[in-house]
Amino acid sequence: MTATDMDSKHLTCLVTGATSGIGEATAMGLARRGATVVMVGRNAERGQRVRDHIISSTGNSSVELMLVDFASLAQVRDLAAEFTARHTHLHRLVNNAGVVKLRRETSIDGYETMFAVNHLAHFLLTHLLLDTIVASPAARIVNVSSHAHHFGWLESDDWQSEKRYSAMRSYGGSKLANVLFTYELARRLEGTGVTANCLHPGGVASRLGQDNGWVGKIATSAFRPFALSPEKGARTSLHVTLSPELDGVTGHYFAGSRERNSSKRSHDRDLASALWRDSERMVGISQEA
Repeated sequence: MTATDMDSKHLTCLVTGATSGIGEATAMGLARRGATVVMVGRNAERGQRVRDHIISSTGNSSVELMLVDFASLAQVRDLAAEFTARHTHLHRLVNNAGVVKLRRETSIDGYETMFAVNHLAHFLLTHLLLDTIVASPAARIVNVSSHAHHFGWLESDDWQSEKRYSAMRSYGGSKLANVLFTYELARRLEGTGVTANCLHPGGVASRLGQDNGWVGKIATSAFRPFALSPEKGARTSLHVTLSPELDGVTGHYFAGSRERNSSKRSHDRDLASALWRDSERMVGISQEA
């Protein structure tokens, strides 16, 4: 038994988007290592089916399911409250859930949906769980971004892509927000013992994009033969989440289970600061104690 396996048995982990794709494979990998795993998903029937499969496959009964629609900030708040009512520690937060929208849509709160789900929901969830995370020894926050952040379009005067919307550039913008958030979070957590890193899992066959009607289903089906399996895609997520080599390592971007260079734009501290400030305002935490 490796040191990682032994340590994992004492970990409480929360994985968003854990009922399919990379998130499901990540939850499975954590459960195999004996961790307590809180799966977060949107669909109750699919979530229960995946939870039962993970428990039967791993023999680990410490697998929970919590439901949330990340397009609703109110539901994100409910999720955080439910988690903290059940758990006193959170050693690993894996912000994995994401969406792709071919046409510009808005969330229930009025924000562009990809920016709302891929960035704002995880920004708020991390904030609401931060006291619990800081109270947990050697805790890690892992944000699943994408290579798409390299061509993402993100400007401080148009976070919502109202002036200019392109599905892939705006998706890439939301993934750039993940990287900017990670680096700024790592800076703000210095001295707490909590690390924050982000990653690109690779081009993975998943449900991402399938809720875009027949066009989305055709596109994802055509991509599937060339894509990585969710299990291979989850390798980097599990590496960043569990590897003892990364104890104390913070503020980095990984791909293929190795540290890589993120885009030049992702290192813009002024943009990161503006994103943080405006994200606080949008999710309604700047007025909170």
